[in-house]
Amino acid sequence: MSKKSASSSALRRPTMTDVAKAAGVSQSTVSMVLNNVEGARLAATTRARVLSVAMELGYRLTRRDPVLPAAQAQGVGGRRLVAYLVDELSTSVHPVQSVDGARDAAWQHDCVVSVAVTRGNPAQEAAAIEAFKSHPQLLGFVYSTIFTREVQIPASLAGVPTVLLNCHSAGFSGPVVVPSEVAGGHGATEYLLGKGHTRIAYINGEPWMEAAKDRLKGYRRALATHDIAFDPSLVQDGDWNMSSGYAAARELMRSERPPTAIFCANDLMAMGALDALHEQGIKVPDQVAVMGYDDQEMAQHTRPALSTALLPNYEMGRTALEALLEVARSDPSIKPGARARVLKIECPVVSRDSA
Repeated sequence: MSKKSASSSALRRPTMTDVAKAAGVSQSTVSMVLNNVEGARLAATTRARVLSVAMELGYRLTRRDPVLPAAQAQGVGGRRLVAYLVDELSTSVHPVQSVDGARDAAWQHDCVVSVAVTRGNPAQEAAAIEAFKSHPQLLGFVYSTIFTREVQIPASLAGVPTVLLNCHSAGFSGPVVVPSEVAGGHGATEYLLGKGHTRIAYINGEPWMEAAKDRLKGYRRALATHDIAFDPSLVQDGDWNMSSGYAAARELMRSERPPTAIFCANDLMAMGALDALHEQGIKVPDQVAVMGYDDQEMAQHTRPALSTALLPNYEMGRTALEALLEVARSDPSIKPGARARVLKIECPVVSRDSA
């Protein structure tokens, strides 16, 4: 670790992302251990390792800080209600991890989280908002989306403490929590450059999506930092699925000058790339290195284990909840013309065997 990174790490509070990275487990595993989730089937050695790493890093196992003076006087156990709106929950693990982060942080701050899945339906969204607003212990809203995009904030949220999670909106002046995607793409590419690779291919997701655009931007910036010209022939568009990673990797390896490393915009496409390389008898990482993005649970179990950049869904959920508590302490109104307070959560590289 460089002096600069060591210094910056010392200045900020350790997160579950830090514990997961140091312990070599997923964020969900860390959450289950540190929150002592009942019924979690985890090996004793895993629990011991997570707790040991958490103590070594100085992670605060309990954060029962007082939130609002009125909290102790209302409801069973003094807990307040946080309304969590999300457009989709069942089609991806990412929003589930964000809910977990918000729920854990809420419980430690004497609150409970209630989740409403709106499916992007305006009528369902409006009904959920009105139902939540009628609750006497409502603290505020976390308004979230399954993928990063611009949204139109419902007018009914005006004057109610609100935090945007994984989305943004013109004219919104409250906290906005999003992943630092450009830095994530830059960091993953920088990692491969640091391993001596100069011909690095990139398999993107659907190019219209903000995550795909930003990760590509980070890839290009890292190349430019090292005075390596951007080569469009090394970029393939995928669709986030394993099959597109497989097809793109085969296409890349058929070129006259194939890459020595392939950076994929998510883990599923990276797994497809691994399959394509294995099928062609190409050894990873000896002949071609592979890097993913997301750090899904399955990334630890590929052969070789997948190096990747972590999409910090859990920490984003925690941060959104803690930001909501800050808003609830102060003026919750949305001020016309005010700029949003954007909180970008880092996407660190998780080094494993494929790169």
